[in-house]
Amino acid sequence: MIAGGGVALLYLAVTSILTDVFGAPFQLALVIGFTTAVAAHFTLQRCFVWVHADGFALRAHRQAGRYLGLASIQYAATALTTATLPGPLGVRVTFVYLVTAVALAALNFLLFGSNIFHPAQRPEHHSG
Repeated sequence: MIAGGGVALLYLAVTSILTDVFGAPFQLALVIGFTTAVAAHFTLQRCFVWVHADGFALRAHRQAGRYLGLASIQYAATALTTATLPGPLGVRVTFVYLVTAVALAALNFLLFGSNIFHPAQRPEHHSG
């Protein structure tokens, strides 16, 4: 949770500061913030969050491929929602961005443990 929260803050900070402080167009700031966060997040997830005594089921390049696939979907969803929803909803783009980021972070956490950073040997479940 610390790694994810730290990266979320990095992502939000970079994107928001570029937009609100430096006046960068939101979509450009989103690309820069997202790229920065993805690099930091993958490294922290692999090295600290999902470390397993038996190692990983997937090698690093396979994890990176799956991770980048999921990150691409996340980026597309974020870009789409921030480009299309603020006007019709009558809210700032930052609001849509924050709601989207939180929702996707929760979904990603579930997918990381089961499809990307899962252990080499899954524990057996014993009844009784």
